[in-house]
Formats: sequence, C-alpha cells, structure tokens
Amino acid sequence: MGRVRGKHTAPEMRVRRLAHRLGYRYRLHVPHLSGSPDLVFPSRKLVIFVHGCFWHRHQGCGRSSSPKTRKDFWEAKFTRNVQRDAKNQKELANAGWRCEVIWECETKDAKGLAETLRRILGP
Repeated sequence: MGRVRGKHTAPEMRVRRLAHRLGYRYRLHVPHLSGSPDLVFPSRKLVIFVHGCFWHRHQGCGRSSSPKTRKDFWEAKFTRNVQRDAKNQKELANAGWRCEVIWECETKDAKGLAETLRRILGP
C-alpha cells in the first residue's frame, strides 16, 4: 500500500487535463479544506473528489472487488475509507461547499467525462 498514490493519479490527471481544456481553472489539493479535495473551484464554492473505485467502494462497479485474503483487514479499511469520505463531504457541505465525486471508471470515457464536467461546472 506504500506505493498507492493519493495525489496526481492517472484518473485525477485525466479530469484535470479535460477541465483545463474546457476552460475551467481550479486549485489543487487545498490542505485547509476537509479531505484535501482533488480539484477546488473557489469562485463556484465547488470541490471535486476523483475517487478510485477500489479504495472508495464504488457501488455496482467491477473495480470495487474485495481481496480474497485478510478479509477482516480489508473490510475494516474500506469501511473507514467510506466513513471518512462521508465525514469530509458533510464538513465541506456545512462550510458552504458543493461536493461532487467523479469515479475512476467514469474517467475512461472522455466524451462522458466532458459532459459530466460541463453539468457539474456549468457555464
């Protein structure tokens, strides 16, 4: 797990490049915000988290399978991740921020991702 990156992952980079290409400007990993969101749009009071399907347990996604060994360890870890995500999003919402999540599997389709970004970010 030491090699698992939390920042600048391939899915995050796909979202960042596309958002920039569409003309949106953002801040990265703002540390004073709960959960240090991947993309922050201060003028829109919007944060976007780019979650990995495996680590953040994307419901109904084939990438969110569980390892066969050490089931207790992995279930506890996944539960903590999901609870932490919910807590961070609730804290941000209470502070007046709108939170959006883009899943790793959604970043594979560039057209669909562009539509999602336009929907989330607006004009």
